[in-house]
This record gives sequence, C-alpha cells and structure tokens, in this order.
Amino acid sequence: MSSPQITLTARLSPSAIDTRRGVVRLHPEVLDALGLRQWDAVRLIGARPSAALAAESADLPGVALLDDITLTNLGIVEGSEVVVSPATVSAARSITVAGSRLATTSVTPQTLRLALMGKVFTVGDAVSLLPQDLAPPPGADVTAARQRLSQAIGMTWTNELITITASDPDGAVAVAPSTVVNWRDGARGGAQPAQLAAGTTQATAQSQVIEDAVIVAEELDTSPSETPLPVADLVGAVDAARKLTEWLELAFQRPELLQKLGAAPRLGALVSGPEGVGKATLVRAVANAVDARIIEVAAPSIAVLEANAAAGQIRAAIAEAERGTPAVLLVTDVDSLLPGSNPPPVATIVLDSLLNAVNTPRLAIVATTAHPEAIDPRLRTVELLDRELALALPTSKVRTELLRVLMRDVPTESDVDFGVVADRTPGFVVADLVALRREASVRAALRQKDSPEPKVSSDDLVGALETVRPTSMSSSDNLQTGGLTLDAVGDMAEVKQSLTEAVLWPLQYPDSFARLGVQPPRGVLLYGPPGCGKTFLIRALAGSGRLNVMSVKGAELMDKWVGESERAVRELFRRAAEASPTMIFLDEVDALAPRRGQSSDSGVGDRVVAALLTELDGVEPLRDVIVVGATNRPELIDPALLRPGRLERIIYVPPPDGEARAAILRSSARNTPLADDVDLDVLAESLDRYSAADCAALIREAALTAMRESLEATVVTGAHLDEARETVRPSLDPAQLASLEAYAKSR
Repeated sequence: MSSPQITLTARLSPSAIDTRRGVVRLHPEVLDALGLRQWDAVRLIGARPSAALAAESADLPGVALLDDITLTNLGIVEGSEVVVSPATVSAARSITVAGSRLATTSVTPQTLRLALMGKVFTVGDAVSLLPQDLAPPPGADVTAARQRLSQAIGMTWTNELITITASDPDGAVAVAPSTVVNWRDGARGGAQPAQLAAGTTQATAQSQVIEDAVIVAEELDTSPSETPLPVADLVGAVDAARKLTEWLELAFQRPELLQKLGAAPRLGALVSGPEGVGKATLVRAVANAVDARIIEVAAPSIAVLEANAAAGQIRAAIAEAERGTPAVLLVTDVDSLLPGSNPPPVATIVLDSLLNAVNTPRLAIVATTAHPEAIDPRLRTVELLDRELALALPTSKVRTELLRVLMRDVPTESDVDFGVVADRTPGFVVADLVALRREASVRAALRQKDSPEPKVSSDDLVGALETVRPTSMSSSDNLQTGGLTLDAVGDMAEVKQSLTEAVLWPLQYPDSFARLGVQPPRGVLLYGPPGCGKTFLIRALAGSGRLNVMSVKGAELMDKWVGESERAVRELFRRAAEASPTMIFLDEVDALAPRRGQSSDSGVGDRVVAALLTELDGVEPLRDVIVVGATNRPELIDPALLRPGRLERIIYVPPPDGEARAAILRSSARNTPLADDVDLDVLAESLDRYSAADCAALIREAALTAMRESLEATVVTGAHLDEARETVRPSLDPAQLASLEAYAKSR
C-alpha cells in the first residue's frame, strides 16, 4: 500500500527559530491526514526530493512553511508546489559530507556527528551545523556540540553549511551514535591552518572545493521531476511557445541555414514574466516538443553557496548538457544569481562559463526571471541572451481556459462555471490557479469524507478564494474588504457614481473606452473631513469591483536612506501591474506627495513626488491599474499630482447630512436590538457636526452603557443613547469644514 501524500504550497517560514533547522511546519489537519505526529520525518518533493522534520503550524491547511535550507534543498521558490508524504528513515551506517575549507580543516568527524544528531536528510542536501535543538533526540548533547563548533570554527560557525555527498543506506537517513561520519576524500578535520599550509596551496584547496561541487552536482537529478506538458496545454502562451519552438528548431536542426544567411547558430534566450505565470513550464514543454534534453539549474539554490561551489555547480550542469545534444540548459530565476546591483564575485565566472557554453553546437541556454530589470546587463548582450520572450498575466478569458485544463481530470459538479470563477480571480497566474484547485479539492474532501464519488462544486472553488490570493498580493498591504459593497454605503449617491465611473468602468469595460477612442482616468483623489468614510468607500468599491487592492499609508513609503523611498514607489507599481486589474489606495496621500520645495527632509519628499509622477504619467503607461488617493488636507498635495493624466478626478466626500446620518446609524445598529422609544431618524437630525465615525461610535457607546447597567441587558434604549452622547462628542471642526467646502468650490 502506497504512503499517503498531499500537495501543498511552499512558503518561507516566518519563524526565526526554524531558520536553517531542516523543518517543515504543517497544519494539524495535514499531519492527521498523513498519519504523522509532531517531529516525525517527512519526504518532500519539489524540483528534487529531500527530507525534513514535521512540526505543527497555525497557518492554512494548504500551506507548508519551510525553513530556508529546506526550500533551497528542494530547488524551489516560495509559492511553488511541494509534495509531502511520510518518510521511512534509516539509521545511517555511514555518511560522507563536503564543506568549506574552514569547516573541513577545523571540525572533527566526532563533532560533526554531534551537530547532525536528530536531523534527517538525503544525498545532495545542504545541512546547517546548527544542532537540532527544537526536539533533541535521546543521546544528543546540544551544548557540547555548540561549544566544540564554536571552538573549532569561531564566531561564524552558525553560518556554515555542509553537503551530504553519500550515505549508507540510500534514501532518507538520520545520524545515530554509531554512524561513521567522514569528510569527503578522507579529510580528517581538526587540522590547524599551519599544518594545511605545509601540505597544500590555496589554489589546490579551492580546486578541491570546486571538484567536490562538481561531483555533488552530478549526483543531483538535473531532469524535471514530472513529464512536461504538451505545448497545446500552454493556454495563454501559445505565441511565446511558437516563437521558442522556431528558435530551437533552427538552432538544432538547421544551423547551416543560419550560417549561410550570416547569423550565428547559437541560441540564448531570456523568458520573463510574473512569478508563477509558467515560464519554466513553457521551456520544458517546448524542449520536449523538439526532442531536446533539458538540464535545469535553480539559480536561488546556487546563489546561497560560496563562490567556488557555485561556479562548480554551473560548470557541472554545463558539462552535463554538453554530454548529449541537442540540449537546453534552463537557468531559473537567474536574477538571484546574477543581480544587476552589487553582483557577487562569482557573477563574472558564471557569465564566462555561459558565454563558452552558448557557442556549443546544438546547445541552447534559456534563463527565466520575474524581474528582468534587476538582472546583470552583461547577461543580455548579443553574445549571450540576445532574444527575449515576455509572458503576460492571464486575462479573464485565458483564466477560464486554464481552469478548464487544470480541472479536466478533477470530478466536478455539473453547475461549475469556470467563467464566473475566472472573473473573480483578477491577477491570478497559473500557479495561483493550481493553488485554488488544490484548496477547492481539500474543501470538497472535508465536505464529502464518506461519499463514494466526491466532486468539487462551485461553492468549493468560490470558497477557496477566501484563502488563496495572487502570488503578487501575498504581502500584508492587501486591503481586506470584509464582503463590503457600495450597496452597504448609505446615501452618497453622487460620490458612489463618480467612483464607479472613474475606477470600476476603466477596469471592467476597457472595450467601451477603446471604442470611443478615449483614455480612462489614471487616478482619483478623495478628500473630505476625517471620519466621513473615505477608507470605508474604498473598501466597498473594492468589494463591488472584485479588484485586487493594495493599501499603502503615505508615510510607509518614506525612508531615510537615499533612493529607498523611490525604489519603494517603483516596487509598489510593479507589483500592482503584476496583479492587475489593481487599485492602489494611497491613504493620507498628503504625507507622500507634499508640495515640492517646502520640505526639510533633505529632498526625500521631492524625490518621492517625482517618482510618483513618473509612475503615474511616465513613458511606461499604466495598464489596468487605478490609483486612488485619500486626504483631509488637499491643499498640501503637490499641484502637479492633480493635473489631467494623474489624479485627475477629484471627488469631495462631504460630511453626512441628516438623511445620511440616519442611514449610517441604521447600518451601525443592524445587529444591535433597539427599544421602541428609539427613533433613529429623529436622532440623526440632532447629530449636527457628527461624522460617520462619530455615529458608529455613538451606537457602540450606547450598547456599552446598557451593559454597564446590567450584563443581562437585551435592548438599547433612548436613555442609553442620550447618556452616550455625553461621551461621544461631534468631531467635525467648523473651520475645517468651511476650508474644505471652499476648496471644493474652487475645483
């Protein structure tokens, strides 16, 4: 009988105590489903297999929280899929490890055994020397291990990583007191630097490290773990697949034709697109279609290695690719290994290796990245990656087809409408839709535990949207709507209509704007007295339009370091474009974009305003992104931000009148039982200069007053409301109201 297994979404564990510990945290329901207890071993499959210790997590059932080392060992990035199953762990008779020159010459096998006690790993895994002290096994001496490692290596011992190069037996193993632990090639450990210098040179030691890295890389599985998709299933990427296919066929099958026409037969291509859009899947599918071998290199996994080991792994992968052509060397997330800013010393070595490899007949190099602007410009030269493909976000139509493809092997109810689900998933990429399918399947399984023919229903798919968010929206700045819509906003008919036209129409009806030949507004400014519902309106607007909303407090983007604030603005708009259709909500925008030339912050505010103006109305046009700012001090905002093409629609949110206050009171008291002597319409007329927030606070204070009289109170009376008015006073300032009304008339 095969072991149960569950596919989950990998996330980096936020817990500092898990760092470098070889731990995966799973929801208790997942542990129960797999028949595991806390600190049992699990087998993990990502781009390659690995093993780790399982612990409990309070996160979502569909998420596996991995520490940084485990994520690297699997060769995946955050947001990827990982298959989790119980692991059969053997006590190792012997293991062989490779490490840095410092660790190899300083740490004895006996100390190494102490550090590895209680951990589980497989051949090819990187393992920290930090002792496993979260759940130490019997016989482990954590204190002694720490002391010995500190004495042998010094203060940097906690940063050391070693690589498991061989084990007896194979598979997932754990170190026992009787396990024989050896350094690779018979290195004894504990040798003093002077002794080492007497027998070997620096160059020889570095050469040995590179050789070890090459051997380790050859032991890793360089082929994809799953059968590549057929090209026909690449919904939304058909054009990109056709181009890449043509390039590979010419380079592999007709190189003489290219030479005859004066073109080099080499092929180097860069595939860019948002995270999770399917860049690597595209390359695998096309390589399989043209009968080419594919050798994958996970750049994030190599980037964490020391320079010599990283260079060795690249050389090993290239050597593997050259052993049998035609072949495609796929370097995923290349920006992590070859960043544009502050490139590491190994960057030059890697670039030289790739330059030599790209000239090998019938060998193509394809790199992928989600941040093309952040890669080393030397990578995009004519001699290396001279061709580029860009994958766009799936449209609603494409998402519908993707859902059909993803769900074709899943039993579903007959009423499932993939078009409706696609409309409710703006900004979702393929990886997000896979996560949605998985979460819907979990919900269906929990609902139909005893059903002989379980099926996924429309409610399961829609319910999964409560927990599955687009990859680009996984940050904490995502605005929670709480199910609000504009229908829940009392009165404000003109304001709601203006917001609908300026924000929802451009995102929902782009064809109408194109048909009439007009550009939709790029931004809207909401202004009005504090407490009158500006943020509430935005939440309701987001709920009505089913938009992705990024909420940013103006002051959050300000940073004392030169260039960081401007970078934060660029990053905000980049993420918004990746999650489009998106609304960026800039709360307290006057703090972010004050009038230039009047600040005393060394010019930081002026540079931020310039960056914001450039993003709103620069060379690169905004597509499917609307910016909404809110403030109660509109006169402080830089005038350049309010001209047409930027925050051109300026909407005044006035204080509530008597009718609006009555609607707000009814909405606030919808779950509060009121006595017969309470007339909210009469009460609303008497609440002059009360804001929407004041009205809500009044109902809340009245309920608390009733509770003070008796914790058994069942209704709120008029007397309770009268007493609450003594505590909740009107907050609207007549002078500020007059100023805002004068500003509204001037606009």
